[in-house]
Order: sequence, then C-alpha cells, then structure tokens
Amino acid sequence: MTTDPADDAVELAHRLFDFARDGETAHLAAYLDAGAPVDLRDAKGDTLLILAAYHEHADTVALLIGRGADVEAQNDRGQRPLTCAVFKQDADAVRALVAAGADPDAGTPSARATARMFGGEALLPLLDGDA
Repeated sequence: MTTDPADDAVELAHRLFDFARDGETAHLAAYLDAGAPVDLRDAKGDTLLILAAYHEHADTVALLIGRGADVEAQNDRGQRPLTCAVFKQDADAVRALVAAGADPDAGTPSARATARMFGGEALLPLLDGDA
C-alpha cells in the first residue's frame, strides 16, 4: 500500500503548526533547516509566527523571526503576530517582534489598540521600543 504524497504534505504541515502552537522550538527549527517554509499558513491564514505569538512561546517567536518570518503577516481575521503577543501580554514576544520591526499601529485592531482594550497598558512602552 502506498501513501499519497499530498496526504503526507498535509500531515507534515499540521505537525509544523502544532510545533509552533506547542513551543516545540527545536523540532520546528529542524524542519525549517530542512527547507520547510517559514511563512507557511493554515486554512485560517495563521502563520507559524502568529501561532507561536498567540500561544506565548517567545523562544519560538524569536526562532521564526531569526529565520525571516514576516512579522507583518496577518491572518484571515486581520490579526498580526504583534497583536497576538500583546493580547496574551507576552512581554518577551512583544520585545522580539518590535525589535524585528513589527508596526504597533498596523492592523485592525492594532497592537497598541489591543493593549488598551484588554488591560495591557503596561506593554505600551514596549511598543515604542522602551525595554
């Protein structure tokens, strides 16, 4: 019995998304080193970076940024990695994304607006690059 290469590709993509969600940084790095696309998107438009930021995995966020992930990518709901990190109030991920050039005023809602809406005012200085 042979397996369908398309099924194998879908299974691999799901595994990569799970690595980003679960903060499995070393496993994700190995696949990126082997050629997996850093800006892979799921059916909702979430990138690996969006998932890592939303699930509070600053080490994985840093890895993906280092590998050239698009810090301004947005999903089908207009959410961006920085907005996700702010929503989750993950200061380390916010710092990494801002340092990589993520725009705190991009998107609807923006990361800055998200901080104000969801009690993340303490992150506002980080959005201006103040560590």
